[in-house]
Amino acid sequence: MSLIRERLRKAGIELPTAPAPIAAYVATQRAGNLLFVSGQLPRQGEKLLHEGLVGREVSLEQAVACARLCGVNILAQVEAACGLDAVKQCVKLTGFVACVPEFSKQPLVINGASELMIEGLGEAGRHSRSAVGVTALPAMAPVEIEAIFAVS
Repeated sequence: MSLIRERLRKAGIELPTAPAPIAAYVATQRAGNLLFVSGQLPRQGEKLLHEGLVGREVSLEQAVACARLCGVNILAQVEAACGLDAVKQCVKLTGFVACVPEFSKQPLVINGASELMIEGLGEAGRHSRSAVGVTALPAMAPVEIEAIFAVS
């Protein structure tokens, strides 16, 4: 078992089948040794973990759990595209939080995915990041996260 899979197993994480795109795009795109992962929603199968705006229908804690699930789905996409063992570095996460205008804790929400990357990938999981508040996301998702990885 690879070190990454062992770390994920110890964290109680089993990667799902990589979610299919919900529109006209590909889930991943490789350019040289960079793997771009399209925005992932907090989907468990065909269902969202939570729906609505953070600060109204979705609590901070629920939003963090959504971000973590987005991170799990990102890793599932990496596994499907090139295998987790090919990962050299998580380069960047960009997180979007659908929230009420007065909500300002987007960085805390996206920590759910950031901490998962470090938990699963170790030092290779440390990354640059943006956390942005938006008025709406696809399917009424409270969180969407995209990623860039350096791979072999």
